[in-house]
Parts: sequence; C-alpha cells; structure tokens
Amino acid sequence: MLQRRGARVQRYLAIRPTPGGDRIRLFCFHHAGGGALTFAGWQRRVGADVSVLPVRLPGRETRRTEEHITDGARLLDELQHDLGDLLDEPHAFYGHSLGALVAYRFAQARVRAGQRPPQLLTVGACAAPQLPSPLVKTLLNPGLPDEELVLALGGRDGIPAPLRSRVGRLGAVLRADLRLAHSLRATPVTPLPCPLDAYAGADDPLVSASEVHAWKHCTTARFRFRTVHGTHFFVRGRDVPGAVGEALRSLATGPGAARPGAAPHPAGRPT
Repeated sequence: MLQRRGARVQRYLAIRPTPGGDRIRLFCFHHAGGGALTFAGWQRRVGADVSVLPVRLPGRETRRTEEHITDGARLLDELQHDLGDLLDEPHAFYGHSLGALVAYRFAQARVRAGQRPPQLLTVGACAAPQLPSPLVKTLLNPGLPDEELVLALGGRDGIPAPLRSRVGRLGAVLRADLRLAHSLRATPVTPLPCPLDAYAGADDPLVSASEVHAWKHCTTARFRFRTVHGTHFFVRGRDVPGAVGEALRSLATGPGAARPGAAPHPAGRPT
C-alpha cells in the first residue's frame, strides 16, 4: 500500500522513510512561514537511532505552486491519508509554533479514531491549544503590510537571510499559515495518552513560558517543561534536537518500551 501511494506520501515528506528497521520515526512539523528545511540539521543532532522525517505543508519549497491549506480539518484528513500507513510502528511528533498545533491535532484525531498515538509529542514555541492567540486578529489584518507582518513575527532576526529579499511571498505564506493556526485552535482540547514535552524560548517575544507550560493540560501521561536559550526560532539551535533524541532513547529503554513490530498501544478513551 505504501508503494502504491508513494507519490502522495512524498508530497508531505521531504525524506522517504526506510521501510522497517529499528529506528523510531520522528515526524517534524514546521512553524508558520517555514518548511521542511527548518529541520535540515536535526538528523545529525538527534542521533542515528532516530529517523527524522520533516513534514512539508503545501505552498512552500518544492510545493510552492500548490494551494495553501487554511482549514485544519482538511489538513488532518490529508495527513492521515498520506502518512497514516507510516504510523503503525513506533513514532514520535515534534511541532514548532504552528507545527505544534498541527502535531497535537493530528495525534488527537488519530486517538479519537482508535489509532496508535505517538510515543512522545514534543512541542516548542507555541501557546497551548486551549489558549487564545492574541496575535491572530492583528496579524490577519489584510491591511497590514508584509514588512510589518514579518517584523511582528520575531523581527528580521527571526527570518533566514535568504528569505528577507522575498518578504512579499513570505507574507502570503504567513497569512495562510496563521489562518490554519486559527482553525486548529477552534476545536476542543482532548488530553492525549502519551508523554508530552514542551519547550519555551527564554527570549521569545511572541509566546510566554506560562503559555507554553499550559500544555500540561493536554496529556494524561508524563509532562515535562523546559526553557531553552533563544527567541521564537530556537528550533534552529542545538539544544532541542539533542534533548528530543535523549527523550526518545529514554522511552525506548524504559519499562514497557515498545519495539518496532510490536502490537500498537491502546488508544485509550478521550476525556
């Protein structure tokens, strides 16, 4: 089945996963305005025993000619259709900013359907989904110039140098992604039955540590919170990928650890 749908799977994954093997799959979801290249250095930093699989949303990078998705339900349906076959074995999610909402809602939808949850959900630089986003109304103002939109989202230091000359195109992607984020916040929160780690940037001008810490209400399992060096875009640093790799190795060797090929975990009953 994976081979038959390989073309669709490759649309969302920047790297085609190796079938089988003993490496846990870490699906990484990028921030608003970002893409799969956000996680370019993660494989080296996470470790060889984890397979890093960046997820690329439409409207950017190799998918820049495709229509942006602004409806959360549509995105979750596409992710399930394209990636569902790859989630039968042990896997984990990392989501940064917008990507945290995507990863959480995707895991939530799978649990509700009685499917296997991730071994670990890790989120970064994102207010918990039950909280309102104070930036949405301002940043979705169609009269806000692209330059001001980019500056509002972390300033010039938050935008990679190669993209600063293409503020207009980046502004269109950001607006679409912010609409998607607003859609993903519009449904009730259901705690997940898997461990959840949350990271906040010490100098993040967009999201406070307390807003990130509120993710503790999104799991019925173990919750851990950590503040790391950096602004909203600390995802490009070294601290978090190394910590995610260590967390996954700890889960893999701890009591009750799942191994590739083992029976799926029970999804549990949403509360």
